[in-house]
Amino acid sequence: MDFLIIKIKQSDFTVVFVVMNFGQIIKSKKVQIVFTIAGAAGGFLYWRFVGCTSGTCAIKSVWYWSTLWGAAFGFLVGELISDIITKRKQSKEERDQ
Repeated sequence: MDFLIIKIKQSDFTVVFVVMNFGQIIKSKKVQIVFTIAGAAGGFLYWRFVGCTSGTCAIKSVWYWSTLWGAAFGFLVGELISDIITKRKQSKEERDQ
């Protein structure tokens, strides 16, 4: 099963939820997940080894902010790379036809 559709009917409206299989989400977003984890690790390591000794730096003063920003940056890079990979696959399929 690729996805599950859940319908909740009320007297005035109907709410529809589409729930994807967790394994399918992991497969479709694996590049983004890998880069998010790598970015989070990079953000933590940046805080640990470079950091901010005075504690007045907004992002670098505590570990969770630098880790969160690293994860966000990693996700954005992963999205960019995933998009490039998808476009290359599509252009290769078009050339093969």
